[in-house]
Amino acid sequence: MTRIVAGTVGGRPLTVPPSGTRPTSERVREAMFSRLEHYDVLDGSRVLDLFAGSGALGLEAASRGAVEVTLVDAARKAAEVARRNVRDLGLTGVVTVLAEPAERCTARLAAEPPGGRGLDLVLIDPPYELDPRVLTRVLSDLAAPGVLAPEAVVVVEQAKRTGAPAWPAGLVPLDAKTYGDTAVHYAEPDGRPDGEARDAEANPAES
Repeated sequence: MTRIVAGTVGGRPLTVPPSGTRPTSERVREAMFSRLEHYDVLDGSRVLDLFAGSGALGLEAASRGAVEVTLVDAARKAAEVARRNVRDLGLTGVVTVLAEPAERCTARLAAEPPGGRGLDLVLIDPPYELDPRVLTRVLSDLAAPGVLAPEAVVVVEQAKRTGAPAWPAGLVPLDAKTYGDTAVHYAEPDGRPDGEARDAEANPAES
């Protein structure tokens, strides 16, 4: 069973699409969000969850204090399941679901930045078979001026064998952790306001 790990709707179950998606394991989500809380990017955040599937990552962020979450998946069946999860969890005022390719969404953001500070957190969990050029294009769009907040974090989850993402100019690697065959990579915008990178040491609470 897939469920929300912690927060206001912690422990609540999620519906997952019958096929075509690869839900992030609870162990990986727990470790990922422990680290994101360590980076202090969840409370009050604007979040984009790309290749969202059931929406587990974005919904976890909403449960832990995000105030604006957008789930994006090209598969209409996955988007329908994500919308059902949003309704079942009572998060319709916080979470929006878009049924479109991730690269279309990010191209639009690069052309028309979201305004305000920009996005605080982007969660990217693409299919393992995704053409790497698509991920490169998505990351380049996110690095466009005005898309990300100055202290944002971008997370990419993919197969360990794939190696690190090709981070574009404007995004610098922050850390990476592996969990079995899964690797989680973290990056942040180049040139943080305080002029120093985040502390990349492991959160003591992370296993």
